[in-house]
Amino acid sequence: MADYATLLRDHVTLKCRSIDRILLQAFVPKLQTAGYVCRFLRWQRGFKIPSSAAFGKIGEEYVKRIRDFAKANNIPVVRFEKGQNKEKLARPYFEAAAREGKKDRVVLIGVAQEKARVWRSWKAKGQDKVAHPHMEWGRQMAYINHFYFYIWDSEWGKTFWKTNAYAPYPVWLWLNGHEWAKQQLKKAGIGYEELDNGFRSCDDALALQKICDRLGPGAAKSFFWRWLGRLPSPLTEEDLKAGYVYDLAFRHMEVSDTCVFDRPQAGRMWFEGVIRDHLDVGRPHQVSLVFDRNIRGTTPGIFQTRVITKGTNPALTCYYKSSLIKQYFKEGKALRTETVICNTRDFGIGRRVCAQNWNALRAVGESANRRLCDAELADAQPAPDVATFDQVTRPSVTEDGLYAPGLRFGDPRVMAILASLVSFCHLVAGFTNRQLVERVGSFMQQPYRRRQATYDLRRLKRKGLISRIPHAHRYQLTSLGRRVAVLFTKTYGRTLAPGLTMLDLRLPDEVSRRSSLAIAWRQFEQALEVYIDRRLIAA
Repeated sequence: MADYATLLRDHVTLKCRSIDRILLQAFVPKLQTAGYVCRFLRWQRGFKIPSSAAFGKIGEEYVKRIRDFAKANNIPVVRFEKGQNKEKLARPYFEAAAREGKKDRVVLIGVAQEKARVWRSWKAKGQDKVAHPHMEWGRQMAYINHFYFYIWDSEWGKTFWKTNAYAPYPVWLWLNGHEWAKQQLKKAGIGYEELDNGFRSCDDALALQKICDRLGPGAAKSFFWRWLGRLPSPLTEEDLKAGYVYDLAFRHMEVSDTCVFDRPQAGRMWFEGVIRDHLDVGRPHQVSLVFDRNIRGTTPGIFQTRVITKGTNPALTCYYKSSLIKQYFKEGKALRTETVICNTRDFGIGRRVCAQNWNALRAVGESANRRLCDAELADAQPAPDVATFDQVTRPSVTEDGLYAPGLRFGDPRVMAILASLVSFCHLVAGFTNRQLVERVGSFMQQPYRRRQATYDLRRLKRKGLISRIPHAHRYQLTSLGRRVAVLFTKTYGRTLAPGLTMLDLRLPDEVSRRSSLAIAWRQFEQALEVYIDRRLIAA
């Protein structure tokens, strides 16, 4: 089979790197605390007693405006049933809007009862019979009606806007970077062929990538403010002038990298080869993957890799805290690598939608996608040459004249160290002495201490297999180090250990009969014994 790099180099017809799905939440900063809520109801809206009842009146008026809006614009209103596929139900309405042209409009309004945190008030203790009681406030979970506005937008294509009639009146926006790019290609007159949520081909691949790179927070904010003025809102124009203005925050962002193969066989060969090659290399059950963050014992979240085959399309999923990376074969034609960021705080990035946070999240996603693919490609590169192997396994002297002990192939400690270093979790953040002790200890039958790790780190560094990260007590594998570690791990785990087991003469006959190597070895032993006996007799 061709190696991964050859398949990606010779059998890919289109590469596209883009922001994919985006989920933003719009919130009113001045409605996020009890004090602000009371001030809004008492002084902005003029209610004598700030309470949930006052918010109820505002909500009833808002629902009425939604119904009037739907009636005036002939927009169908559908109540979603529990478990119903909302996207599937809205698809025909979007397709009809796309055929009609560039007119922006709401194609469908859906109503669904869902959980949400809402402001609730209750009388304070001892205030039951008071004419003007003091009210306590708090955020509580409640099942309430949510309204889905499915919008066909000339800039973004298919989108939806979700809100409810309860304070603090949040709004959720669902946007898609691929759909945005499609609309820009249409405006530029550049032909393309769709691949579900993506592109199968494009007449000008360079222009497509430039368009995808151009997408920024300005386009998302422009969409929000454009439609805020068109859709019904619980906030009036006077409220906006008084400073009750929405701000946008990230809730979910996907950054994708798509490689379209010239034929399905090449794609499946690449993907299935990667899965087969990494079932042991990388220790999938403890992978936290390629995000540039430190992982400590107190770090909450899931850190693992899951390899599944659903139907005939394989998928690789790697988890990091509340975020993940997905790698799958899309429609049997393209390799899609997606970084799904569900919490920006996982990477020390703010939630507000601004250029700085947008670019930082995009950089995290692109870096994670690239490093995962680079690591997979590096694991398929040809093994180091004999001279390199000899230099690693034998004692040597560095250019600075420092002694570098050898790393003997087959030594349990050396094999445990290299097997732990090849884990994906070290790709970006690197590893510390303590992490090396923990991981190597899980491979060995005997204790592995920090003093031993210090010695091993020194000889790995002098052999050029690791390098120290500047301004940190952390290390990372070099390109040579990963190749050596993969070679040692694969050779020992897949060839030497199983092979020596098959050569054991104490192996039960029922097991040896299933191994061609064991059968051949026993035949060789018998032939050798016969040959020796005959020679001795002849002598």
